[in-house]
Amino acid sequence: MRKITKQDYFKTFKNQAYTDQLQKVARKFETVRNEAANSTELTIYGIIGDSWWEDSVSAADIDNALKSISGDIVINLNSPGGDAFDGIAIYNRLKKHSGKVTINIDGWACSAASVIAMAADELIMGLGSMYMIHEASSFVWGTKTDMRKEADVLDELEEGIIDIYMTKANITREEVRNMVDAETWFSAQKAVDLGFATSTASGVVKEEEVVAELRAQVVTLQNEVRQLKNQNPKDEPNPAASAGPRFIF
Repeated sequence: MRKITKQDYFKTFKNQAYTDQLQKVARKFETVRNEAANSTELTIYGIIGDSWWEDSVSAADIDNALKSISGDIVINLNSPGGDAFDGIAIYNRLKKHSGKVTINIDGWACSAASVIAMAADELIMGLGSMYMIHEASSFVWGTKTDMRKEADVLDELEEGIIDIYMTKANITREEVRNMVDAETWFSAQKAVDLGFATSTASGVVKEEEVVAELRAQVVTLQNEVRQLKNQNPKDEPNPAASAGPRFIF
């Protein structure tokens, strides 16, 4: 198999709008231990994979790091993706970890990195961050039989990846498959809405949550008013009515 260049990899993206920025994501892999909190912070920046490029983070890198880590893990992730099988291996390795796994998407979680993100017990999308899922791809040279065999492998690979997405998604498998086929990019809030992510780092409360909270308060007040009415028959003065503001419903 010939050596794959960055240009080869990024040509597999249907949406080419972000490829220049994604190619500039430099490799950074480090661990910082916090003994007081019994947790370790991992930074995973750059392409996912073995040694096609010298700026990648592989499944072996993650496995070696995790062997000496106990307690909770906080991962800072920023990656355009890379090798699908390394992404799957990292996902499964993180799922085996006994502590809580929190992943912060600092910039991008695309392709193989989107699979890694699914290993999080808590996945937090940073402000302006992006999450992307798309079809698996490969580079094949050979006969038409070789091509058909490779397509069959890609079909099976995608089914396995969709299995991973479905551990989080709150939409149907067919909807996820259609998004994979189309190459779909999600904003931070959209990733939360579809169940892929737990929350955003903005701390902004969604409008529907505010409405739900207000409705709950209204119900509580209605119940309190009913209780007051039961305690104070109509022919007796109601001290609550003159004690403070009245709520009209």
